[in-house]
Amino acid sequence: MARREQDTKLLDLWQEASEEGDDGIRRLLETVVQRVLDEELTAFLGAESHERTAARQGYRNGYKPRQLKTRVGTLELLVPKDREGRFRTELFERYQRSEKALVLAMIEMYVQGVSTRKVKKITEALCGLEISRTQVSELAKGLDAEIEAWRSRPLSKGYPYLVVDARYEKVRQRPHVASRGVLLVVGIGEDGYREILGAYTANTESETAWSEVFADLRERGLSGVRFVVSDDHQGLRAAIGRHFQGTLWQRCQVHFLRNVLARVSKRDRGWAVDLMRAVTNAETLEEARAALQKAVSALQERYPKVAELLDEHGEEMLAVYQLPEPHRKRMRTTNMLERYNQELKRRTRVVRIFPDDRSCLRLVTALAIEQSEEWQERRYLDLAGAEAAEEEKEKEAA
Repeated sequence: MARREQDTKLLDLWQEASEEGDDGIRRLLETVVQRVLDEELTAFLGAESHERTAARQGYRNGYKPRQLKTRVGTLELLVPKDREGRFRTELFERYQRSEKALVLAMIEMYVQGVSTRKVKKITEALCGLEISRTQVSELAKGLDAEIEAWRSRPLSKGYPYLVVDARYEKVRQRPHVASRGVLLVVGIGEDGYREILGAYTANTESETAWSEVFADLRERGLSGVRFVVSDDHQGLRAAIGRHFQGTLWQRCQVHFLRNVLARVSKRDRGWAVDLMRAVTNAETLEEARAALQKAVSALQERYPKVAELLDEHGEEMLAVYQLPEPHRKRMRTTNMLERYNQELKRRTRVVRIFPDDRSCLRLVTALAIEQSEEWQERRYLDLAGAEAAEEEKEKEAA
């Protein structure tokens, strides 16, 4: 009943928030964060309030007030305590890391005289009217130390699967504004958990830029790579071939589909999508290849260039069939980074143009740390179990 009442309260607050602007959003966020804090203690103790269970690891002991400053106002929260004083919430540390990075980016813009009116208003509200370069340096010092420690951390376990992707952000490089590549590498460890292994910035997605990324990862201990999924960027593919010889390379099926649809008229896109889905949703490699040849034949008359693209490069989408069947759906695209990219886009919409490369890398890395921490809460793939099942199938087939 209590949970249902909380959900009803959240829905009511959501309705009010949409009508009341920032203050409504603040109150909604306050309620959500308070609920997260309470559920974090419940998980720590292994029991709900007043619940009788052998799994209980302790008891609640009231609350202590705590404020959390956000861009929609200050949240007034009550942090729950346990009797032994062992409980320490990680929520504030996780949330404030990326908030600090974003606020620092805005402050740097303000100090350098390149801020928009919106950035100026937010920065003055958060930090006061007078902000010096010395203050910016002090604010950045602690966060930069944490970020650098994460960027240089050793990679001590094997990572059989890699997901590699890039996006672009605008960065001020006086006297111009340049588009800077944000290069990301995700590893799925031998334990089945995923994490962002590294976040980098570069002028382009050249072979040299990606080679520097992979060289850094290998220097930190990256090993055991058997499969890499990415888009078809020429420089990236060359770097993968150079640094991960003998590994399977999977061309992202979503990127490939976009390439196909860009060459097909709007009226025929539904038809083209159905042809491609027959390939990507096939249960076996043989069925996928048969569907691919069917798609090539179907497109030949109306779209010969698309048919040629599929004939020459369609096989690049099918490397995923070499993996255990339970892994294929999640490893056939780079989509796992979509949420991270959406969060980054939401934050950078405020800044619009980063004041310098360091500021961009700071925010990108802070979000990468938080995304990796979130991923550690749930196993992504069961590598050991799936491989054992595949071996059993091969024995039965023999």
